[in-house]
Formats: sequence, C-alpha cells, structure tokens
Amino acid sequence: MPAQRKYPEELRERAVKMVFEVRDQDGKGRGELARVARQLGVHPEALRTWVRQAEIDGGVRPGTTTEESRRIAELERENRELRRANEILKAASAYFARELDPQASALVGFIDSHRDRFGVEPACAVLEFPVSTYYAAKKRGREPSRREQRDEWLKKEIMRVWEDRRKGRCVYGARKVWRQMRREGIEVARCTVARLMKELGIAGVSARRKKPRTTVPDAGGQRPADLLGRDFTASAPNRRWVADITYVGTFSGFVYTAFVTDLFSRAVVGWQVADHLRADLALDALEMAIWSRRENIGDELIHHSDRGVQYTSICYTGRLEDIGAVRSVGSKGDSYDNAAAEAVNSLYKKELINFEGPWQGAGDVTVATAEWVSWYNNERLHSACGDIPPAEYEKDWLMGSGNTIIIPEAKAS
Repeated sequence: MPAQRKYPEELRERAVKMVFEVRDQDGKGRGELARVARQLGVHPEALRTWVRQAEIDGGVRPGTTTEESRRIAELERENRELRRANEILKAASAYFARELDPQASALVGFIDSHRDRFGVEPACAVLEFPVSTYYAAKKRGREPSRREQRDEWLKKEIMRVWEDRRKGRCVYGARKVWRQMRREGIEVARCTVARLMKELGIAGVSARRKKPRTTVPDAGGQRPADLLGRDFTASAPNRRWVADITYVGTFSGFVYTAFVTDLFSRAVVGWQVADHLRADLALDALEMAIWSRRENIGDELIHHSDRGVQYTSICYTGRLEDIGAVRSVGSKGDSYDNAAAEAVNSLYKKELINFEGPWQGAGDVTVATAEWVSWYNNERLHSACGDIPPAEYEKDWLMGSGNTIIIPEAKAS
C-alpha cells in the first residue's frame, strides 16, 4: 500500500483559494474541484476536504472548525497530563509514606525509580522540584572524570590569562590565549581552549561590521559560478533546473510570477504568483518543484538563476542545500545567461498574459496561470521535445521508448 501523501500547507491554501476564485468567476458546481485538483496534481477528495473545512471555518457550513479541533486536542492533552500528575502523586504518597517534607535526596531517589514510567521533567513539575536541581544532585553524586577535573583546572588558567591586564586584557581570542598558555609551559590543544572559552562565555574582541544592504548586489563579491555556460540541455530529468521571475500588469498593480523549469523536457515543475517581490515568492515556486519531483531528485541537480536577491537569499540557498542541489548563477545584467528561463517567461506573456488580459489582480492571474501551466506541461506541443508535450516526453524517456535526447535551442517554442 503506497504511503499517504502529505501535501505542503502552502499548496493546500493555494488550492482552496483557487477553488473559491473559480467559483467567483464561473459559479459553484461547474467541476471546479476536479479542475483545480488536476491542475495542481492533488487528489480531488483531499481538495474537497480542504474546501469543506475552509467553509466551516468561514461560517458557511456547519461543523467543527479548525480552531475548535485544536482546542479539543489541547483539552485532551491537558487531560492526559492531569491523569499523569495524579498517578505521580499517588506513587509519591506511597513512596514517602510519613515524610511530610522529604529531602532532596529522597526526591531524587523517587524520580530515579519512576523515571521510566513518568519521565524526569513531568515528575519534577508535579513534585515542584526543579529539574536543574535534580540533575545537579545527580552530577554531585558521581566522581568527576579525569577530563572534567582537567577541564576545570584549564578553565581557571584560561580565565587568568584572558583577564590578566598584561596578557589577555579580555580581548584575546582562543588562538592567542592558547599561544600564551603554551609560552607558560601549559600543554593544551588549541581546540580545547576554544571549547572551554565557549563554555565560559568569553571570546576575543571583534570589529563592528556594518550590515550590508542585501537588496543591492555586490559587483565584486563572490558568487556561484555559471555551471551551464549557456548550454541549456540536460541528459535526464532533474539534472538542471532554471528559475526566473516575471511581472504582470493588473488593475490593482503589478503582480509577479516565479517559475522553475526542468531543462530536460522544459516542463514547468514549480510556480507561484504574488503581489510582492519578497524572497518567499521564489521560495514557494521552489517548494512546489521539490514537492512535484520529490522521489526523483537525485544528487546531480544544478539550479541555475540570475543574481536576483530572491535567489541569493539565505532561505532559498539553504533550501537548495537541503535537497543537495548545486547553485549556478549567471553574470550580472546578462539575460542570455538564463535564456531558457526567459523563454518560458516569454511564452507565458505571449500565450496567456498578453493574449487573455486585462487582469484584475493576483487572484485571477493565479487561476489562469494554473490552467496555462497544466496545459503547457501536458498538452502543448513543444519543439524542444520533438513536438510532443513535456510530460509525454519524460514519460517516453522513462519507459525507454524515447531515449534519444533532442538538443533544444535556448529559445522555447
């Protein structure tokens, strides 16, 4: 039996919002659930459940709201904790018998004998016995190891050197403290000095650094290399992804669409529409790409983009590191270094935005984009795939009937 899918929360919210947008445009009961489910690749019954819960939360349909369910779960948790507290008190009354004010050692002994049943923290909480006191008593109860004894002695020496007005003056870092101790004949490793200084909460002085403006790229700063070199081909799916953002003019102002495209078949594997240019616009598109290709992402993926701050942000680069993707970045101000992604933007503008506009805002652009992406991936004939849809091209390759890789141009058509 296959494992149950766990859909991302952002995808659930987007799907529900799209259903309501479609209902506002076409009316209810026009197959909007199946339509949106097909476009986003979710199970129709899962989408039906999300929409029903959203209607309950909005007061449109009777039922238990999400907040009520959360409160019920919280009350059940509190009830379990109260039962456990009652059991702890019963066990403690039998353990201490006539002792009205048991000593710390007795409390430690009780917790030790019942820790497998109740756990240390819950038992300490019910008995109003600090957890730190329990562990301190346990630590005092055993003889310190030779390493611990040496560490304590070294800490005193480190503090002496670090605080000495003629030596450390409270400005030395680990390296200089270590050097001074070696000069005094104290044999110790530098890594040990660094570890003990960290435990002591002391460090060397450092210059104050001005925080750079992250929205302004540093022309002379380090950046990932351009690993594609304008070679927009791939030997297999999930080997090379390209990403970019384009804008859409609407009556309510500009909205922005982010795409992630697989260069093997030119399939759009992730996208997002928003009314802002913050980093989570690009990150949401990346999350959809990761979710849609979840079992098939290997360790050979290269992610290519321009030098926009959305793609160089910590959260975005960190997510790429999570999946083992290698970053690739084009040169500053050169759209040809990301021509394949620009080609997708061009098709999007030509085939949807400029053709079917005007647009009211992010809501109807999102619905229309979902339809276009579904058509683009599953129905539209693509010259880079030998005039078959990207989904069919990948399916043929996986089944071994289409292993001849067509070398596409940078442009898409």
